[in-house]
Amino acid sequence: KLPIPPPTRRSTKVNMSQTDIHVANAASMSQDDARYLISLIRTVPDFPREGILFRDFMPVFADSRGLRILLDALIAALPVHTDEFDAVAGLEARGFLFGPALAAQLGKGFIAIRKAGKLPPPVHACSYALEYGKATLEIEDTSVRNNERILIVDDLIATGGSAAAAKDLIESAGGKVAGYEFVMELEGLDGRTALGDYPYGSLLKMPA
Repeated sequence: KLPIPPPTRRSTKVNMSQTDIHVANAASMSQDDARYLISLIRTVPDFPREGILFRDFMPVFADSRGLRILLDALIAALPVHTDEFDAVAGLEARGFLFGPALAAQLGKGFIAIRKAGKLPPPVHACSYALEYGKATLEIEDTSVRNNERILIVDDLIATGGSAAAAKDLIESAGGKVAGYEFVMELEGLDGRTALGDYPYGSLLKMPA
């Protein structure tokens, strides 16, 4: 048998008063776990263009403890009970990184919401406005059963446009949106307003 490597060890000396990232739901993880998770998130200024403060949480997936904290916290912070939804839907691309693992942990199926042109026809499609132009989301036409209750997940909510389009897409396919869950929420952009009164949860908040 191959030896099992020990858990990844990393310094958790993150001064929470000196970071602009904070926990949105204190009950979702311990203070030590919150420090550790936040220590894995890189803040990159002027990427992908000048004036943008990019939050890179890809290092979380390369860290065994960080990944476990993330999944456990998402489950603890679910905006609805597991009996109230039938499947998890994740948005391309980073919603694909944790959405299937979350769905598997919960005993649910996973629905991939893809960017236009990635799926063979027939598909359901929904377009939404961007700052310049528009974008389109698609799902396979057999992905969602009639009246199936779907929890939509993604890594980040900013203005809420893509998440709202995902809702419209699910509903156009005959499903019902049970709620939303995000890893990170950008403050000051009022993204929640775009989602209406649906149950909602996020793990971490930070300035836009």
